[in-house]
Amino acid sequence: MSAELAILGGAPCFDEPLHIGRPNVPDERRTMALIQQAIDRRWLTAFGPLVKQFERDIAAAAGVKHCVAMCNASVALQVLIRAAGLRGEVILPSFTFIATAHTLLWEGVTPVFCDIDEKTGNLDPAHARRLITDRTTAIMGVHLWGHPAPTEELDALADEHGLRLFYDSAHAIGSSRHGRPVGSFGHAEVFSFHATKFINSFEGGAVVTDDDGLAERVRSMHNYGRGEGSVVSSIGTNAKMTEVAAAMGIVSLENMAHLIDVNRGHHTRYAEGLAGVPGVVLRAPLPGNRINHQYVVVEIDEPVAGVGRDALAAALTADNVLVRTHFDPGCHRTAPYAQAPQRHAPLPLPHTEALGSRVVMLPTGSEVTSAQVDQVCALIRRIVDRGEAVAAAAARN
Repeated sequence: MSAELAILGGAPCFDEPLHIGRPNVPDERRTMALIQQAIDRRWLTAFGPLVKQFERDIAAAAGVKHCVAMCNASVALQVLIRAAGLRGEVILPSFTFIATAHTLLWEGVTPVFCDIDEKTGNLDPAHARRLITDRTTAIMGVHLWGHPAPTEELDALADEHGLRLFYDSAHAIGSSRHGRPVGSFGHAEVFSFHATKFINSFEGGAVVTDDDGLAERVRSMHNYGRGEGSVVSSIGTNAKMTEVAAAMGIVSLENMAHLIDVNRGHHTRYAEGLAGVPGVVLRAPLPGNRINHQYVVVEIDEPVAGVGRDALAAALTADNVLVRTHFDPGCHRTAPYAQAPQRHAPLPLPHTEALGSRVVMLPTGSEVTSAQVDQVCALIRRIVDRGEAVAAAAARN
């Protein structure tokens, strides 16, 4: 990136890059102690005591009976799709990480992309209704950025048409809707514990559900199709979580309230620091929803701000603030789905494309300080103040 964009020719504001999604490690000493216990036991995988504890803790946090911890969230989605017997078409938002769609297609299910409500970024039930055909077997909602999806409307829609309802909840552990925790909606939900998530297990995922039969199938399929007594009863794979991953996950969960407080504090500080900046709007939870605040997302209204999202993101990056855009392009504009638009996105998705062109994610988490948040806010103010010059410099780059 040209130095011309660093405050239009000056040195970058940050000597070291300020990243999105730096891993939280809230108690390194306890994490290492749990890992040492696993090493001392010589029980490193295959349903050791740490994985079992982690599953109990996740189930409690989600308010459900069952949790099956896995090696990552993408594989957890694949196992869930197979265990639920999904086929035909599944409706999901295009405004999501590509893994939501890929896991369906990988399992031979056709993803059909739905538009979103721009106010929330979540799947639009009215548009989903228009996409239902005799091939539709399920809806896959996404709690975007930890903001709960419209669960009541999606419940009603699924019940009306006899569809299964699942959620990709990769962003959303610790969030709730009207007092009910994410993880307890639909027939099952899938969490991610990737290193960039605020609750992480180095790399990991989990299926959570109250459905006894579904939980039993998921648990069997993630272990080569083996059930009680290691008897193989179905096709399966190896998706088990290791003890080392569970150790990190346990400690993350023990510190979840603290991590949410840190995230919420940064969000509040961003709200104060960006108040009154023309064309810069910080997204906030809807009334009745509580979120984990692991993402700080702002929308850029170019006509008001005088600078577009891409130019602002380029200027921030030039100043060592390594921001990220979500999700631009949407899944429907990404290979292989864009190559068969009538199969995957039979209707235009204007809200998906509009929101994708406006949002940018700012640094937050336990590795970010309050002073750094203040610096980022001040930098955004300066970029907007110099909007026309910044836009011109970005165009030249």
